[in-house]
This record gives sequence, C-alpha cells and structure tokens, in this order.
Amino acid sequence: MRPLLSVIVPLAPDEAEWEGLRTQLVALLAGSEIIVVRPGTTNGHDTRTIATSMTTVCEIVAAPGRARQLNAGACAARGRWLWFLHADSRLHPRTLPALHAFLAHGEDVLGYFDLRYRADGPWLSRVNAIGANFRARHFGLPFGDQGFVIPAERFTKLGGYDECARYGEDHLLVWRARAAGLPLHRIGAPLLSSARKYAREGWLRTTAKHLVLTARQAWPQWRMARSQGGANSGNALRPRPLRSPSTAGGAAQKHDCRETGS
Repeated sequence: MRPLLSVIVPLAPDEAEWEGLRTQLVALLAGSEIIVVRPGTTNGHDTRTIATSMTTVCEIVAAPGRARQLNAGACAARGRWLWFLHADSRLHPRTLPALHAFLAHGEDVLGYFDLRYRADGPWLSRVNAIGANFRARHFGLPFGDQGFVIPAERFTKLGGYDECARYGEDHLLVWRARAAGLPLHRIGAPLLSSARKYAREGWLRTTAKHLVLTARQAWPQWRMARSQGGANSGNALRPRPLRSPSTAGGAAQKHDCRETGS
C-alpha cells in the first residue's frame, strides 16, 4: 500500500543534528516513511526501521546540494504527501497532532508550521522567528525551516526545488506555488529550528545577510508576479483562501525501500 506520508531530510556532510530529530519521528502515523538524503557521488540505499514503529527509514545518496538532495528524496518517496524537514528541526508536542489533522483534511495546499528557535542561540533569534511567522501569515512567504508539507503530485508539477539556485530554493518554490495557484496553509503548530547560526556568525550580521539575500531574490519574483497579475497584482503576495476539501494523489513513485518492521 502506498504510504500517506514521506518525510524527507537532507543531511550536510558533517551533519550532527539528525539523530535528535530521528528519535522524535517514531510517533509518525504507522506506514509513514522517512527518507534521509546524504551527499555523495554514488546512489544507494540502506533501509531500516526505527525503534518498534512501522515507520521505514530509507537512506539514499545524492549529489551534494540541498536542492538536489531534496529532489532526490522526493523522487524516491512513495508517499502521497511530502514533508520536508531540516536535520536540525525539532518537533513541538503539538507538531505531530496538527500534522495528522492537516493530512486527514486532505486539502490541496502547501502547508507550513510556525517557526520557533531552540535555545541554542541568542535570545534575539526570537525576533527573527516573529518576523518569519509574520511574513508567512501576512505576505504568503514561509521558508523551508517551517517544514513544507505538500502533495507529491503537486510538488512534481511544480518542478521540484530549483537546483540552479545558489541559495533560497525554498523561497523560490513558494513563489512557483503561488504562481501556479496553490494556496498556502498555516498548520498552526510550532516547529523548532536551531539558532546556532546566529550564535556562530553573530545575530546582527546573520540577520542582515538574510534580509539582503531574500530581498535580492524576491525582487525579480515580485516584479514577475506583478506583471502577470494585472489588475490583481496588489494581491499577488497575499495568502489565498483554502479550496473545498479534495484528496491529493497521483501515480506512486517506486523505489526499493520496503517496510521491515511489524
């Protein structure tokens, strides 16, 4: 049977954060699968289960680069829904119940969570989280650390993540989703992310860098949306209302990972 959900987690070459997330994902719905994508030069897989759950863990190798690794994970996924997580993401007690309710609703949307930063960085990172959630809710621009949840068929039609982008592949995916008329939906539960980059590189420097890079990438996208929006261009960035419920589906994407637990 095709899984309802595939969780895709790309790993950096020196990734040390994945195991913490892995232990939390045992509470996923039975039959879900987790695809961990390691960077490398050859393709392969290593399938195993975690704890005593029915969740399959499949490790594959893909060409280095977050966009390439995310796309490779999506190609290997069998689930009807894809949930993209960062290795340093952590689940809040409300994250999985909200996710399960969202999937049960079956809405054809791109879902995202409320960002919170873990206590491994400066307290000012809370300001960044407030700003990110404001941007997502009022301007329709969530970013990848908010845990995108999208029907697999929709992700394929959008063309996946832009592997040519030097940064901001998550940002560009949202712009393409909006251009394709795919509504955004706030799932309404926190998802935690590491704030260690603010501690390592400095809060002001990191915040300024992200603002500049985001604006540089958003400007041509906004101009394109405005030129294509015509009289409705003023609403180009506003989240669209949800459509009537529908079940997302599509042809199963095959790979050689199988459940081994019972």
